[in-house]
Parts: sequence; C-alpha cells; structure tokens
Amino acid sequence: MRLFVSLFFLLNITIGFSQFETKPVADSLFREDQFYVSISYNILQKIPENFKQYSFSTGISAGFLRDFPISKNCHWAIAPGIGYSYNDLKQTIDLSVVTNDPDFKLVKSSIYLHYVDIPLEIRWRNATPNSHKFWRIYGGFVTSYLINGNFKFESDTVSGKENLNAILNKFQYATYLTFGFNTWNAYIHYGLNPFIDENKTASENNVTSLKVGLMFYIL
Repeated sequence: MRLFVSLFFLLNITIGFSQFETKPVADSLFREDQFYVSISYNILQKIPENFKQYSFSTGISAGFLRDFPISKNCHWAIAPGIGYSYNDLKQTIDLSVVTNDPDFKLVKSSIYLHYVDIPLEIRWRNATPNSHKFWRIYGGFVTSYLINGNFKFESDTVSGKENLNAILNKFQYATYLTFGFNTWNAYIHYGLNPFIDENKTASENNVTSLKVGLMFYIL
C-alpha cells in the first residue's frame, strides 16, 4: 500500500511539472548567411581591339559577413564583412600591331589577381528562426585591395611570367547582386574601375570585368 501511495504521489508531481513545461523560444535576433563562397565567370569589358578572351576566366571568392538585422522580423539586415578573391583573366593578345611583325602573335596569356575584399550588403530574406530554406535578395558594394597580380604569357617562340603590381590599381570597386532560394543563388558582380592604372602605362587600357556565377551562403 505504501509503495502504491508513493508511486501515485510521484506520478502527480511529474504531471504537474510537465504542465509548466514550455517550448523553446525562437531567437528574435537570429542571423543568417554569415559565411559565403562564390564561383563565377569573368566577362572582360572594354578590352582593346588586339585582345580576345578565351577559355574560362575563373573568379572565386570566400569570406565572412556579420549579419545585423534591422527589422523586427529580421527580414531586413545589413552585413559588413571581409574576404578573399581570386581572378584568372584569360586572353590572347595580338602583338603584331605593336611590334610591326606580322609573324609575331601571342598565343595566350593570363592575368592572376589576388585581393582582400571588404563587402557591405543590404539584405532582404523571408527567413524564420526555424527554417534555413528561404528566398533572398542581397545587394552590395565591395572594395578590394590588391595583394598580388601576375601576367603569364606563352607564344610559339617565348614564354614567361611578370609581376604587374607596379601598374595595377591597388583598389578595385564593384557593385553586386545575389538572389535565389536555399542553396542556389545567382551572383552578378560589376566592376566599376579598370584593373590597370592608366597613369602608369604608355597605352590606354580600361579593361574591367563583369562576373556571372553562383553564390553559396553557409550558417
């Protein structure tokens, strides 16, 4: 009998505590998409007449963005960050115009550019604290600081590599837009100034880049 009374008393206590149990409260200031990775194709703009693009000119970037919600439901946010970007710009350059030698033509060349990026995004998304699948539209501006730039060339008769730091613009400025659902997001990046510093070269070179690719956000 005493055992029965004890079990009955314990059961009532358990039920009583369970009535006060509450569901976890969702974070009202949840943050989204704080790490990013992109892969894109560089479409060269404003190229000289003796330039022609070939193959796949790769653009890769990765970094961290600190998400700061600015609306009560966290659908709007701003996100400053820091990252790294790499660009491989592939082109052929016909030097016969410069050398006056019709038989001298550069077969192919590549410009390799490495930058530290400082992006700033304005974000809209219809995310909730309990779901990582949502629509997003993020627009931003990025300032990039040159770490290193090299020019690699190859022809039928000669090949080599040169450092371009002395003639490249130290800073690059661009606007960009990403939009999509869940994992897959389109990425468009438009360069606002040339790669080459016009004050440090004898010939005019206003080449910029339009990047088109995919952006992946994590956490």
